Amino acid sequence: MISCTEFIPAYSEGFRFIEKKGGRAEVGRFWDYLSDNYLRDSLRKLVSEHGIRGCFMYWEKALNEEAADFRMTLDEGKNEFRIEMHKCPSKAMLIELDYMEPYEEYCGHCPAIYSRVLEPLGYEYSMDLSMTGMARCSATVTKK
Repeated sequence: MISCTEFIPAYSEGFRFIEKKGGRAEVGRFWDYLSDNYLRDSLRKLVSEHGIRGCFMYWEKALNEEAADFRMTLDEGKNEFRIEMHKCPSKAMLIELDYMEPYEEYCGHCPAIYSRVLEPLGYEYSMDLSMTGMARCSATVTKK
């Protein structure tokens, strides 16, 4: 079976192609489509049923499947969930490729797709993308 990581260069080039054809706004519309059609039955369902703990449940499975180097914390008393990504396998792969440059806004898909699911459920999703050049980032979800 092919793992999802095998498709990372294609995703990056796909985002670049969409931007070339329709501009950055079209990439945003594509990310909205992905969020609406692929996270509804997973993240949205878990958070609807389990509250902030649903975030932990979703990302525990997703990040382990991707073999990410990360640390998650859940504080149900504060209604806060946090991910510290020590090494994002997707971005690390793109950085290490010699034959292509990663799509400049590649990491922007995370806040785009996840905030679109979480905000209507009453949560705020924030992300620090300042270290993506080293395949690192962090995300925080809090109840509004």
